[in-house]
Amino acid sequence: MSQSDFLYPENPRRRQEVNRLHQQLLDCLSDSFHATNKLIEVLNMHLGCKLASIEMKRDGTIKENCDIIIQAMMKIQTELQKVDEALKDKLEPTLYRKLQDIKERETEKIAIVQKVISVILGEATSAASAVAVKLVGSNVTTGIINKLVTVLAQIGASLLGSIGVAVLGLGIDMIFRAILGAVEKTQLEAAIKSYEKHLVEFKSASEKYHHAITEVTNTVKHQMK
Repeated sequence: MSQSDFLYPENPRRRQEVNRLHQQLLDCLSDSFHATNKLIEVLNMHLGCKLASIEMKRDGTIKENCDIIIQAMMKIQTELQKVDEALKDKLEPTLYRKLQDIKERETEKIAIVQKVISVILGEATSAASAVAVKLVGSNVTTGIINKLVTVLAQIGASLLGSIGVAVLGLGIDMIFRAILGAVEKTQLEAAIKSYEKHLVEFKSASEKYHHAITEVTNTVKHQMK
């Protein structure tokens, strides 16, 4: 216990709370890295993309790791845009519009894409058609990914952005080693509020993103049986 803790006895509890919230944020970040790599694997295998997998920087800051995911998602969106443009170019306008219609059955959409996927990729597979439909003809690119990118950017620009991924942990009492007493109390309270605020949005966006990726991978597995 630091000397200032005798004057501000709630500081140790605040540090523990920051540690707990920090770990929750790291868990969400780690899950997002994992889900993004699963998506990259599917895109590389079935849509002929050449995207590199990403790794979390254990010695980096929260912002640096948020930026890594954001950059990967931007590259994913660029590749999906290429597929979307190719489909738009090869399909008749009425068929292309069906791909964008959420009321159309997914099996019908896959059948439509199946007709032209070989022209785009050089071969026709039901799995490739399913991936194209799931990612191009859904709200994954326009909604879910965009939302997660927005949340990650907000986290990176916040108080949390400059905090190192490995700066907190069991047995570490101080976040800002030069800050003591009342000043530390203010900083700890601000950190807790920032973590709580961003975790609510991040967890929600992250869960939707993971669910969408799981749907894509499950669809591919079904198509390949």
